[in-house]
Amino acid sequence: MAVPAAQSPMKLMALQLLLWHSALWTVPEATPLGPASSLPQSFLLKCLEQVRKIQGDGAALQEKLVSECATYKLCHPEELVLLRHSLGIPWAPLSSCPSQALQLTGCLSQLHSGLFLYQGLLQALEGISPELGPTLDTLQLDVADFATTIWQQMEDLGMAPALQPTQGAMPAFTSAFQRRAGGVLVASHLQRFLELAYRVLRHLAQS
Repeated sequence: MAVPAAQSPMKLMALQLLLWHSALWTVPEATPLGPASSLPQSFLLKCLEQVRKIQGDGAALQEKLVSECATYKLCHPEELVLLRHSLGIPWAPLSSCPSQALQLTGCLSQLHSGLFLYQGLLQALEGISPELGPTLDTLQLDVADFATTIWQQMEDLGMAPALQPTQGAMPAFTSAFQRRAGGVLVASHLQRFLELAYRVLRHLAQS
């Protein structure tokens, strides 16, 4: 079926980015999760609520970023690939979570470390544009709150390290193009991380 002539550049860009990012991630979605843990149901339900909130924030940021990129004819998939490599934008794994033998300590630690990483990446995007500032601020706060929830549960279970982690070096976005393109990458990576986290938490809550 032909694409309608009136379809917006933003939708076309979003489709390109979706297909491109799908090729980047090779997580075995069908891999069974391990046995349920003794995590409190109240904790799991709170986490699921926080994930959904952040996913909504992230989707709003992505929509605005893709719109701006389409407006300024930036953020083409080929340029994003080059930028991701040149800036070294990291992504957070959850290898201890979706496995046949779920490692509770490792999974919670990776959840917290990943949220902490994305908190730093979002902070590195500050100044991206006046229009995106409020959405970015809300997303940062919600990610920080979720990380705090995970950390507090780790402390309750005696799993938390003696000291909280410190933020490592973040990519330096030195131009408006790099901030917009970097924002698209960071938002997309965060959404994928949250999708996997939600799957694990929902499994534990339903077990």
